[in-house]
Amino acid sequence: MMRLFVFLLILTQTRGDYPALKVQLLQKSLTEGSQMMSVWIQQKLKSTEIPDVHGNVDIGIGTIDFTLSNIWIRQSRMSDLVMEFVEGTGVSVMVSQLSLAVTGNWATHFGLIDDGGSFDLAVYNININLLLLFSDDESGRPLISTGSCTDAVGGVDVEFHGGASILFQPFVSYFRGQIADMIHEQICPAVTQVIDDVEMHLQEIPVNLVVDQYIYLRIPLTSSPSVTNDNVQLDMKGEFYSRNSPSEPPFSAKDFDLQYTDDYMISLGLSEFFINSAAYSYFSSGLLQINIKDDMIPESSPIHLNTSQFSIFIPQLATLYPDTEMQVLLYASETPLFSFSPEELGVHVPASAKFSAVKQDGSLVPLFRLDVDSFFSGNAQIENEHLTGAFKMSNLTLNLGSSEIGDFKTAPLEQAIKIAMNMFVLPKLNEKLKVGFALPVLRDFSLINTNMLIKNGFVIILTDVEATPSNLSILF
Repeated sequence: MMRLFVFLLILTQTRGDYPALKVQLLQKSLTEGSQMMSVWIQQKLKSTEIPDVHGNVDIGIGTIDFTLSNIWIRQSRMSDLVMEFVEGTGVSVMVSQLSLAVTGNWATHFGLIDDGGSFDLAVYNININLLLLFSDDESGRPLISTGSCTDAVGGVDVEFHGGASILFQPFVSYFRGQIADMIHEQICPAVTQVIDDVEMHLQEIPVNLVVDQYIYLRIPLTSSPSVTNDNVQLDMKGEFYSRNSPSEPPFSAKDFDLQYTDDYMISLGLSEFFINSAAYSYFSSGLLQINIKDDMIPESSPIHLNTSQFSIFIPQLATLYPDTEMQVLLYASETPLFSFSPEELGVHVPASAKFSAVKQDGSLVPLFRLDVDSFFSGNAQIENEHLTGAFKMSNLTLNLGSSEIGDFKTAPLEQAIKIAMNMFVLPKLNEKLKVGFALPVLRDFSLINTNMLIKNGFVIILTDVEATPSNLSILF
């Protein structure tokens, strides 16, 4: 469960804009995560190194100096663990009736007598109350710290084995209080150290997340974590940038509100700006373009890139460049923009296509440029940890942008492109979208009961999270 907090708090830096990415950790995550946290704590205890204990005790007839060494926790049992949001602060963690079975070696010095052996120690009814504080620093980096920690040790039983332990066993009552105090003094410092380790881990995480060789994602906190009695919400910038030429897009993020629900563990909100900033980054990097050659077109296509076939739409082509191969540079003329409306996705794609004739020596002769304005609509859903969907063409218009071969009517060519899109391009695209794309998940966790809602201007992903208990020991 602690790793979920880390996962939601790792992304950082500047602030001041409307967040394009919002994450809520909901009450259900604490309720169901308490068991996960309980397992993690008990596994953590078994791997905890316990320092040697040195002390002495007055038994009335003298003072016994003792050392407990090679101490390790053999078994632990926890009755209850409760986690609750604390409004404006963070999360409280309450551990009740934690019991430990500890073993180790003992050595004593009493007068002229030195002795040693092994011991079994039972510590029971340990109660711990911990308050975790969520905040951020001036750069937008998240902070997690221990607000308070109190603990109580209910009782201790010690049984000595070996040596002259039979002589010391009657004096166990003298040891109990002192050992209980020693354990009490180490619990909260140990807990605080774990939280400090988490904080150190957060500060080491890179500010910018590299997506690929072209763009990176910045997800700074735009404000301090907001904690209510029901959830903690993280508002993050959520903006993509070109790695070669980072710049702000000609549009800005708009505010949106995540709707609270108690049916899921996590709520994730993505605004249109989140997606469109990625499109702008690729566009400004010059990546939204492709050279289309005839050998890239399926043989089954009724139209190929040849002046003889295109003369059906542009008669002068066959006269000027008879039976000549053609090539097309297709590129986005503006940033493609996604839009979200209730239960529907839309994408507006302004593009241009520069047609050229390919001479025998491979050089290109410019012919004409077509400007294409298209809009596609569709739906998306999450199935088996994959984002799936389907799109259809809502509109496509074609205009002659420029021409080196004279004017011609674009209506017949527009109709042919519409037919090609509906018969070849979109079916291929939807075939891939039906399979979908795997959602990114945190190692050792899987998403279950996942649902996606499309709203005006943003989408919400609601999900539960399932962890592999055996892997919880390697979270930190």
